[in-house]
Amino acid sequence: MRTTFLIMRRELEAYFTSPLAYVFICIFLALAGALTFYLGGFLERGRADLGAFFVFQPWLYLFLVPALGMRLWAEERKSGSLEFLLTLPVGTAAAVVGKFLAAWIFTGVALSLTFPLWLTVNYLGNPDNGVILAGYLGSWLMAGGFLAISSCVSALTKNQVIAFVASVALCFVFMMSGLELVQGAFAGWAPAALTDVVASFSFLTNFDAIQNGVVDARNLVFFGSLIVVSLTINVALVELNKGA
Repeated sequence: MRTTFLIMRRELEAYFTSPLAYVFICIFLALAGALTFYLGGFLERGRADLGAFFVFQPWLYLFLVPALGMRLWAEERKSGSLEFLLTLPVGTAAAVVGKFLAAWIFTGVALSLTFPLWLTVNYLGNPDNGVILAGYLGSWLMAGGFLAISSCVSALTKNQVIAFVASVALCFVFMMSGLELVQGAFAGWAPAALTDVVASFSFLTNFDAIQNGVVDARNLVFFGSLIVVSLTINVALVELNKGA
């Protein structure tokens, strides 16, 4: 745990000593604000909630989180620093978890900076703050799921562009697995039990339940399991590509 913490702290310091952190945060806040007020009609809706904000979160994460995650291992492999990192008295699992936690905390910082929206909706009305808090929790868990997948894909290649495109494609499949776009591929031949399993992997379905204030254990288990499984595969891929 101490090694994981040290790696996490080192990675967080690296984020905030480079322009990457500030560029990512500015883009995230600008897009979140524009989508909420213009496309979401935050003020025109006349409702004291943050539905107009949370409805666009999956689409923001679909592109921004893979852009953050693509560099986690692809850059290490391309620069040759992966071999140096793993020659240190650091376990592969500790390195994977440490780098993931740093990126996840960083996305949490970016998400928390949207708090003026929360203050605004409380000023304009009387919202259910418990539902809003659940929405933030669900959003952060969903970001963790996107990031775990992106980190896993990043370990497969030295090219960050390939890692980004592949991550976006895979995350998109997970997002849409509960909708007709993906379900249609199973219609007519797959048993209902299989289509239900595929639908249960949908980010949109699990996130919608939480952002509506229903913090179901099944949704928490889904995101938690996805992160754990992705990081486990990530460790195996890093071990496999040590000398590549």
